[in-house]
Parts: sequence; structure tokens; C-alpha cells
Amino acid sequence: MLQGLASFSRRPATASVAAVVRCVSTGSMDITIPLNFWAGNRRAIEGKCEKESVYEPATGRVLCQLEPCGAVEVDQAVKAAMSAFDHWSRMSGMERARVMIEAAHIIESKREEIAEMEVVNNGKSITEARLDVDSARLCIEYYAGLASTLAGQHVQLPGGSFAYTRREPLGVCVGIGAWNYPFQIAAWKSAPALACGNSMVFKPSPVTPVTAVLLAEIYAKAGAPEGLYNVVQGSQLTGSLLCHHPDVAKVSFTGSVPTGKKIMEMASKGVKPVTLELGGKSPLIIFQDSDLENAVRGALMANFLSQGQVCSNGTRVFVQRDIMPEFVEEVVKRTQAISIGDPLLESTRMGALVSRPHLDKVLSFVEQAKTEGATVLCGGEPFVPPDPKLRGGYYMTPCVLADCTDDMTCVKEEIFGPVMSVLSFETEEEVLQRANDTTMGLAAGVFSRDVRRAHRVVEQLKAGSCFINNYNITPVEVPFGGFKMSGIGRENGQVTIEYYSQLKTVYVEMGDVDSLF
Repeated sequence: MLQGLASFSRRPATASVAAVVRCVSTGSMDITIPLNFWAGNRRAIEGKCEKESVYEPATGRVLCQLEPCGAVEVDQAVKAAMSAFDHWSRMSGMERARVMIEAAHIIESKREEIAEMEVVNNGKSITEARLDVDSARLCIEYYAGLASTLAGQHVQLPGGSFAYTRREPLGVCVGIGAWNYPFQIAAWKSAPALACGNSMVFKPSPVTPVTAVLLAEIYAKAGAPEGLYNVVQGSQLTGSLLCHHPDVAKVSFTGSVPTGKKIMEMASKGVKPVTLELGGKSPLIIFQDSDLENAVRGALMANFLSQGQVCSNGTRVFVQRDIMPEFVEEVVKRTQAISIGDPLLESTRMGALVSRPHLDKVLSFVEQAKTEGATVLCGGEPFVPPDPKLRGGYYMTPCVLADCTDDMTCVKEEIFGPVMSVLSFETEEEVLQRANDTTMGLAAGVFSRDVRRAHRVVEQLKAGSCFINNYNITPVEVPFGGFKMSGIGRENGQVTIEYYSQLKTVYVEMGDVDSLF
């Protein structure tokens, strides 16, 4: 089995977090080994370093210790990536694809173990974690399929001369991940990079450092050259060292708008291209002719996946006034029925938020909403599971806010938790103006039986990823990314190849040089 999962014994998926924590305390789940990985092996930091505790959200216990990388370690990882790039970039697309397909097969065979580790480190339900692992695998498979299709263009010119273009890799790419989808983001960034012939140094969030290392071991086991995919742990300093490193060709970041701005500024010092997938405050518009059952389901999916910790969530739910009472009644009923608790249980639909400080921040948004005049229809309170072993976890009840107005903090700012703000509207023109009144533009959704109206509204929404009669669906074949301050570039889909490669133009003269001198 994979290192780090070697003693993670198989057990029924109904096993509880308490059982997993017992495994940690008795040493039967080895995740305290080094979490840094480069040149084909896990690496311990030499000399003294300030270790950081990694917490298990479902229980609040310390899961392991993280060793952050400094300048020496970052340089070693980048040098390993450079060495691997020399070999990997010369391989054919088919040769690269074979390695990637093998990595996808390994992920499929280790699906349950990876998902369980994701739950323990992140706090989301096992049901969602399995889907995240599937998305990671599918992304690698998808870009393996594209690896052999990368091609240029032939242009015939006068006199028999011609030109052609070559699509070439960039070099060492840096990926900086977020804590809400640790394993999936690591795959979403590495798959297109590797398919194009690049190598990667990946820095996961220090809050969720565990599963990115598993992906490094999977690539290695699949036959990737040593140093092709490396993992360096750390916080802001480590990220800054990566962005400023002279041998890094590109930076891809998922996270908040403020941090994205800093990364863009740092990368600009070396004129490095960036892909930024940043925050959102996305609108979900529900017209009165909607299929109410599907609209309610869509609103729940738009707000409560991963405990509401999803950048694309449609947290501003605009409901046409005539159907507001019926919609709200059904949404509240469904929200109150969400099963909260042990994220490793099959019956759980909402696990723990990622950290104590983040839980406190989300709860403070609810309190501020009440102060500003919003009505809490349900939830918005700390939740203590009945199992005493889980009582130190970071849980809250999912919240629905009514009587919201556009100027309230809960409507204007990204909460990143299970808090839905419901607003009423009268006309299409009105709701479009209000929906677009934000500095962000990651996603948007429309529910309506009128297909013409749905397309008309989507055309006018200032958002990069839009949904009609569904929400938060992210197939890997489709580009994902935002407008305005929600980011630059795209992840997934064929277009992402352009963000991990560069075009070289070659002119071929078939006659004599016609010189002016």
C-alpha cells in the first residue's frame, strides 16, 4: 500500500472518526512521517524548524505535525522538478499519457483509503470525499487523453516557404492549493501541467497537508520520473519563496481574493503567468415558473456542500416574490433535516468545518446578520454531537437567513460556511442588476422552465461559470473559472492546455534571402 496509508487498516465505511483517531493515537495509522516530498521520496527538514500542528476537524485533536519548508527546501524541490522536466518534456504525449493513466488506476484502487484520509484531515462527509477522489481521477484520465493531441499549425506562405507553430511546455509550474478540496485541487492543477510536459511543485494548505503527499506517491508508483511532482509544506513564507523562485515558470493558485492579489504581484516580478481561482459571492436566481422541487435541491447544493466551504457557492439566493413563502418553507424543512456529525458515517451529510477559527468566523457572520436585521429561519448555531469523542469538533447547524437586503454584510461578503441568504425580487431586469452588483464573478445560477429566459439571463450574468436548472456541477471536461476579481484563467476543459503551455512560431524560408542591404 502507499506510504502513509501502509498501516491504515481497511474497515467498513461506517467506521467512525473516533475509531480513526484511536488508530492515530496507537500508531496504527502512520501519517506523522514527513509530509514533504521531492525527488521521489518523503523528506524530513534538516535542522531546527518551527513545526505546526495539524488538527482533525471532527474531533479537534492534533492529527500530526507539519514541517514547513524554507528557502533551502524550496530550492531543492524546484531543482528536482527541473531535473524531471528535462526528461518528461522530451517524452511523447502517448508516453506521458501511459504514466497518467496508471496513476488514475492507482487512485481508483485506493479510492476508499484516500477518501477516508481526506475526511480525517478536512472534515467533510465520506460521501463527498469519495466524489472528490473520483473527480481527481477523472481529471487525470481526461488530460492523459489530451496529452497526445497537443499540436501546432502549418501555414503555407508565398514562394514555397512556410511557417509552423509548436505547443511547448513552460517548465516548472507551481500549484498552491486550498483546504476545501485538498486532493481534488492537487489533481486539477497537476494533470494539465503534466499532460503538457511540465513538472510541478505543489504547496497544499497547511490546514490540510496530508493527501497531496499521497498523490505524489501515486505519480511515483505510476512511473513518473523522480521530481516530476513534488510537495512542499508551509504557509505564506513558503508560498512567497515559490512565487519568487527564478526557475519557476508559472504559478496556479486557488484561494482568497486578497491572497490571489499578492501572488499575482509576486509573480509579476518575474513576468510569470498565473492562473487564479479565487473567491465568489455568487447569485442563484429562482424564477416563479421554476420546478420548485429542483429549485430547492439546487439551492441546497449551492450552499451546503462541504459545509458551505465552496468558492462557487450560490449564497445569494434570489427568489421571485410570488413563490417565496413556498420556497422558504421547503428549504427550511430540508435544511433542518440535514444529518450533522461523524463525517465517516454513511448517514452524515454535513461534517465539521475545517478549523476552530474558521467556525468562529462563520458564526460571527450569522450574529452580524441578525444585528443588521436578517431573520434566522433555522440553524446558525454551534452543534455538539452526542458522541463524547466528537465534542471537540468544529460543527455548526446549517443556516437560512431571510429578510436579507443587498447592503447587508452577509449578502456582500464571502462567508465560506453553511449560511444561505434569501432575497426576494420582482422582475428580471431588477434581479440582473442586483445579481451583478458585486466585485466578484465566479459563478451564477438560474432556475426557470422558460429556456429562452434562462439563456437570456445567463448571457447577461457577469460570471465565469453559470448553471441552468442545476448548481455546483463541475465535470472535468468543462472549463471552470471566474470573471472580475474571482480570478484569471481556467481549470479543466481543453482550454486549460493553453494556460500550461506556450506557442513557438517557426518560419522556414525555401528560397533566397531578399535583403534590403
